[in-house]
Amino acid sequence: MATHFQNAAWRKSSRSNGNGGANCVEVAVVSREIGVRDSKNPTGPVLTFTAVDWASFVDGTKLGSFDSAH
Repeated sequence: MATHFQNAAWRKSSRSNGNGGANCVEVAVVSREIGVRDSKNPTGPVLTFTAVDWASFVDGTKLGSFDSAH
């Protein structure tokens, strides 16, 4: 895990409670960097994003940009 995220305040999406939060990601903010990790592996790797990249991802998700076409 990235050292600067070791003591970060991690949070899960409120939408993850439907399955007990077992299969979700956690997000933390340290300075201007956003970290994302697997909730089942809290000591594992952390993906990091800039605030601009994270905002773009969140906006795209809300717009359905990543929904698969079925």
